[in-house]
Formats: sequence, C-alpha cells, structure tokens
Amino acid sequence: MRQAGYLAAAGSYALEHHIERLAEDHKKAKEIGEVLQRLSYIKKVEPIETNIIIFEIDESKMTSDDFVKGLNEKGVQLIGMGQGKLRIVTHLDYTDAMHENFLSLLKNL
Repeated sequence: MRQAGYLAAAGSYALEHHIERLAEDHKKAKEIGEVLQRLSYIKKVEPIETNIIIFEIDESKMTSDDFVKGLNEKGVQLIGMGQGKLRIVTHLDYTDAMHENFLSLLKNL
C-alpha cells in the first residue's frame, strides 16, 4: 500500500484526539440497527459491534435500489456493497440532529 503512512497518521490522530467519542458513534450505530430490525422491508441486520451497520433489504417488499433512491431523495447518500447488502457508518461528523433526522427518515421511508 503506497499511502500506509498517511493512513497510519490519520489513525494515530483519531486515537489520540477522539477515542472517547467512539462510544457515541457505536451507540448511534446500535440505535440505527434497532430501527432497521423493526422495519418490515429489512431482511437481516448483521450484529453491530462498532460504528458500522451492514444489512439486507427484503427484495420481495422493497428493492435495494428503491431504498437507496428514497434516501437519496431525502439528502442521504448510501451505496450498496453488492450481493444485496447495504452499509451505514456513523462518524465524527454525524451529529445528533442528523441522527434523529435519519432515524425518522428510516421509519417513514
């Protein structure tokens, strides 16, 4: 990997300056997962251990493309992982206001 030092520096900075708030990202990810699990058009949500949510749409109820398009129309960018899986990642710039709005969007999609 050509840029290993650059990536390592970013990781070191995050560990030195933002380690305390990782728990916040993980909490938000779990909350998103809980909402997804309650939606009729979600087939499966993988176990959430960090700030990454991986899930599958029940294609008999809604297509992945329709799900992504519905969110894009509301200003949320999401890209499929392939094989019917989608991924959402919480991070430093994902605010509490964004989180509440996103949870609402999911419930009303």
